[in-house]
Amino acid sequence: MLLEDLHVEKKLNIVFMGTPLFAVPVLEGLIEKYGVRAVVTQPDKLVGREQKLSIPPVKEVAKKHNILVLQPLKLKEEYEEILALEPELIITCAYGQMVPDVILNYPKYGCINVHASLLPKLRGGAPIHKAIIYGHHKTGITIMHMSSKMDAGDIITQSEVEITNTETASSLHDKLKIVGRDLLLETIPSIIDKTAPRIKQVESEVTFALAIRREEEKIDFNKTKREIYNQIRGLNSWPGAYFMFDNMIFKVWESEISNNYFPDLFNGQVSAVYEDGIGVKVYNGEIILKVIQPEGKRKMTAKEFINGYKEKLVGRIFL
Repeated sequence: MLLEDLHVEKKLNIVFMGTPLFAVPVLEGLIEKYGVRAVVTQPDKLVGREQKLSIPPVKEVAKKHNILVLQPLKLKEEYEEILALEPELIITCAYGQMVPDVILNYPKYGCINVHASLLPKLRGGAPIHKAIIYGHHKTGITIMHMSSKMDAGDIITQSEVEITNTETASSLHDKLKIVGRDLLLETIPSIIDKTAPRIKQVESEVTFALAIRREEEKIDFNKTKREIYNQIRGLNSWPGAYFMFDNMIFKVWESEISNNYFPDLFNGQVSAVYEDGIGVKVYNGEIILKVIQPEGKRKMTAKEFINGYKEKLVGRIFL
């Protein structure tokens, strides 16, 4: 669905709560079709070695459209300004803070969340990454009524998306953010006329996709080649899977599963140097690392890395 195909509906007093790039198409769709009274997003923050000020992507969209922006540090303590807007409908999408009951219970048409998984699977802040890391073959978008428990509210509508064997977190993110926008805009009319369903989540089927921890980024060559392949895809393009070599961090952005097997090598040992990759022995065979990034340097093909590395690689250990 293209934004120009959308028809502007009766204006609602909508407050949108979201932060990252994933939420931008949702916000833009709401602005185009219904209008948005205010945007609530995370505070600006200093990032990187140079401590540059980073502005949430949804804030940039809001400013472009002259929409009021609120950035509470602690939403559970700083909500009065939101309630003063008398929102009829609150839409959240990857906001980044728990929404207190005092806000959830206020709007006439409720608080609705756009979540990037097929709930009850993958509740939490990293459903796109974890869907690939866990080896799922499908995921999707859930539009849901919000509750005080994380991602536990009643389901309204869902839309499935296939996860291909070469999918990365980045490519899946870009698919889902458009599906999220379209499904929300298709669902809002039923929310307004109060015909939207309330499908209880089956608690016995709940799984979680909590935020990526640093230890989940490190490649464990004792795992299977499929697990490592999924990890590398699931952390591309952020934050990246890595291994240690020569006391340096090396991020891996692309890999390939090999049919070779090297029973006499240690897991993590370089098994072979190929034209387009570096083979590494893992639990059940070999993974081929194809695009890597040495610490402090640019991404490069394995061939570029091999050509620039003066010592013999075969037999060395990646940790």
